[in-house]
Amino acid sequence: MNVTSLFSFTSPAVKRLLGWKQGDEEEKWAEKAVDALVKKLKKKKGAMEELERALSCPGQPSNCVTIPRSLDGRLQVSHRKGLPHVIYCRVWRWPDLQSHHELKALECCEYPFGSKQKDVCINPYHYKRVDSPVLPPVLVPRNSEFNAKHSMLPRFRNPLHQNEPHMPQNATFPESFSQTHSPGGNSYPGSPGSGSSATFPHSPTSSDPGSPFQMPETPPPAYLPPEERMTQDCPQPMDTNLMVPALPLEISNRPDVQPVAYEEPKHWCSIVYYELNNRVGEAFQANSTSVLVDGFTDPSNNRNRFCLGLLSNVNRNSTIENTRRHIGKGVHLYYVGGEVYAECLSDSSIFVQSRNCNYHHGFHPTTVCKIPSGCSLKIFNNQEFAELLAQSVNHGFEAVYELTKMCTIRMSFVKGWGAEYHRQDVTSTPCWIEIHLHGPLQWLDKVLTQMGSPHNPISSVS
Repeated sequence: MNVTSLFSFTSPAVKRLLGWKQGDEEEKWAEKAVDALVKKLKKKKGAMEELERALSCPGQPSNCVTIPRSLDGRLQVSHRKGLPHVIYCRVWRWPDLQSHHELKALECCEYPFGSKQKDVCINPYHYKRVDSPVLPPVLVPRNSEFNAKHSMLPRFRNPLHQNEPHMPQNATFPESFSQTHSPGGNSYPGSPGSGSSATFPHSPTSSDPGSPFQMPETPPPAYLPPEERMTQDCPQPMDTNLMVPALPLEISNRPDVQPVAYEEPKHWCSIVYYELNNRVGEAFQANSTSVLVDGFTDPSNNRNRFCLGLLSNVNRNSTIENTRRHIGKGVHLYYVGGEVYAECLSDSSIFVQSRNCNYHHGFHPTTVCKIPSGCSLKIFNNQEFAELLAQSVNHGFEAVYELTKMCTIRMSFVKGWGAEYHRQDVTSTPCWIEIHLHGPLQWLDKVLTQMGSPHNPISSVS
């Protein structure tokens, strides 16, 4: 018997609670997490009994089990900081849980994490996991004449097909707005020439009480640092067997349309790294719903970590070298509930150009958004993309093809670009990545293939 085991002691209460632990969660860490919880709950009469009742009878109604909320909303367990409801949902329900965005509080919960009360409920059965929405198929007209006629509609205004300014405008997340923009609205931030910047409000989908994502006003940093994330030990693979929704009989029998359904690809995205206008290294294929892009040098080919520090480039200058040193923990990308989020883990800001995000907030399509350290922003929404695609098929090939721009997201580290920066284009920034969203691109490909070819004429000398 070694000295450690001689003096180690696990209380009976902790042992009982560990009996309900799920999966292969790291034993020592889970034990310390439960031990920390027991110490807090013993100070509240009946709290331990209520938690044991909830864990032993998961199908029965149970009361909130609360602990005091810390200043930053997080709980530290053995050198790891995490959101308490996420920690205990991982221990007792979902070992592969990646983020608080995957959880939604039940209506019966009086102290949900998102309510910002002085106490927060950690009862794992007061939260449910957010499911990916089933997207309805796009109905592509079979008659090519129908497409040709509608592609010339002067009233149709594709939200992406704006006159693009010489330099993108800039916005900063999450500072407040004077007004909230609606998706597809015609109002945009100040023109590049005015020197003004616009700031994103909180997304309506995250602040609405009925929303599946109830985020605090200041999104907390990632609940685990990259080098200690348990997501590396148990990454969540993509589910490529999502059920295609059954078509209503009246649609499946319509001879004038061809339904084209969305399917999840094996890799939800690929990421390409650039230095100025030079591509560096191979594309990273993401088959885990949680991906870290950082500046470190892990050579193990971890399938949910893209280490830019490993990549070499003989044309690198001193500005690029210095910028690479400041990437640090980089960005955490995660795909959950049909939405893509970017969380800045770096000490320096990241800068994102996402047309889907800009459309949602009513910004000009090319606006570049600054995400400061510790902040998280939704950068793509499958449902909004599906609605735009369904509308676009009735306006011809060109309108649908224009949506391909929405499926690529550009993101720079440390250095920004646009009207407020001396760099006008992303290819002038030292270190940046391009994210290609495979699901939407694959869906577009199938729709465009069904539609045929564009009807606007083009010649060899045009």
